[in-house]
Amino acid sequence: MKTRRRPYAEQRPQDLGGGVWSVPVPIPGNPLGYTIVYAVESPKGPVLVDAGWNHPDAWEALSGGLAALGHDVSTVSGVVVTHFHPDHAGLAGQVRDVSGAWIAMHEEDAALVRLMNDFAADQHDDFQSDMLRRAGADPGEARQAMGSRPIPPALPDRKLRDGDLVDLPGRKLRAVHTPGHTPGHICLHLEDADRLFTGDHVLPDITPHIGIYPYDRSDVDPLGEFLESLERIEELGPLDALPAHEWIFPDVAARAAQIRHHHEEKLERLRALLAQRPEPLTIWEVAAMMTWNKPWDDLSPVLRGMAAGEAAAHLRALEARGAIRRHAGVDLVRFQALDS
Repeated sequence: MKTRRRPYAEQRPQDLGGGVWSVPVPIPGNPLGYTIVYAVESPKGPVLVDAGWNHPDAWEALSGGLAALGHDVSTVSGVVVTHFHPDHAGLAGQVRDVSGAWIAMHEEDAALVRLMNDFAADQHDDFQSDMLRRAGADPGEARQAMGSRPIPPALPDRKLRDGDLVDLPGRKLRAVHTPGHTPGHICLHLEDADRLFTGDHVLPDITPHIGIYPYDRSDVDPLGEFLESLERIEELGPLDALPAHEWIFPDVAARAAQIRHHHEEKLERLRALLAQRPEPLTIWEVAAMMTWNKPWDDLSPVLRGMAAGEAAAHLRALEARGAIRRHAGVDLVRFQALDS
């Protein structure tokens, strides 16, 4: 089954066959519009793949959508969170409160959720301010680009690793670790039905945000991990993809290859841009040179901050490949092509 993206108002819960259902859950004020939450049949009660944003309208959509499909939210036995972001994990705690369901996520994202719970608001502000300053944002723009501290999602009861089977009696739902968008992002392979719940890892039209926070970390390579994860998905073959946004589509392997080639081309363009500049550039300067869905001057300060995170991930991937080098100063970090 393939469904094109439509406005949330036109979305409806669907029986996808084979003991799988989908429920669109709105994301208030977000251009993505909605998260697609999936329910998988289980003799203990349905298991959800993701839960949606923590908002009264989203809760009404989730509980009402399940009811329209013949399931009461109080009968949910578990929630598998593909990653910790609020449009995926936000309602997991409320589902657990009303049903007693367990919550599972990959151990790396579980560690981040615990860190978020321990991170005070003033620490969050100091973290962002220093990160933006070292990236090269001027003080005024840095203040505007600082986002509010996100509300941490519920801590999971169960932690998953790559290859683990989810507690789903009678079915085989296996976790596939696909880091990049988050360190603990997972896809879920429903092996008995040749379906793959892809979360945000592989979407039919857009690509997920891949960033580094703080921007100047040199001990991680999220874009490199993302590209390797896409290769893993390609190896699974032409499975039907059930993503968390947009629409259901066939042949996830072909789309994964397309996304991987897109980023490889973007990396080559960035390397060529840096090779043309004799002087090292800050992350902020590099972000302003790159191509986004809007011109840099039209991006809001918060979106510029996200763009800088993505620019940093591309710079780090090039550095890991030995194509560029960093100049790490006390106040700023800069990057330069090796052949400059």
